Amino acid sequence: MRLIVRTFSELCITIGALIVLFVAYVLLWTGVKATEAAEGEIESLHSRWAQEPAAPSPGPSAAPSPSPYRAGKPFATMRIPRFGADWEWPVLENTEASTLRKGLGHYSGSARPGDTGNFAVAGHRRTYGDPFKDFPRLRPGDAVVVNDGTTWFTYRVAREPYRTVPTDTAVVDPVPRRSGFEGPGRYLTLTTCEPEWGSSHRLIAWAHLDATRPVGDGRPPALSG
Repeated sequence: MRLIVRTFSELCITIGALIVLFVAYVLLWTGVKATEAAEGEIESLHSRWAQEPAAPSPGPSAAPSPSPYRAGKPFATMRIPRFGADWEWPVLENTEASTLRKGLGHYSGSARPGDTGNFAVAGHRRTYGDPFKDFPRLRPGDAVVVNDGTTWFTYRVAREPYRTVPTDTAVVDPVPRRSGFEGPGRYLTLTTCEPEWGSSHRLIAWAHLDATRPVGDGRPPALSG
């Protein structure tokens, strides 16, 4: 009987230690790796932008169609002052799990930044750097600033976050039905998991394009709000 009790106790201790290690991995190590990956993606973006020629001035001829975004690769950065002065994450193409471990993911098929339609972006609420940890703090009027290397796009949040289910794909429609927007426009949708440590629901934030400014015009837009 003592042998059975001792063996069972040792087994419980081992299982408990494994659970603690797993929790530490989820809470700490994935965040460290995600932060390193995101910083690397931003650095590669800036390096690429520095090597690209300046965009030509618009002329009477139609501009060529832009190249498609490459799957899993970054094409822009995003800043949300509400989340802190140092909050900056890369935006990568698609919302695959491997992509969201390196930053925010662009819903393939949704609009590009600044284009007519709905530029839709997803991010983790918790783990992998917790980019959208403070998502519920978003308020109407908050700025979301996107930089694609040529232009600063400043979007303004239209309403407090909306809670829905994962199957509600209409939230990323060109004109989301519950957003309060009327007719075609230049919109932004942000999505993340709800509750904070679960995924049974989603939180949605909608914003409209408020201003643009060429990156070459000097300082970025004010990021204080």
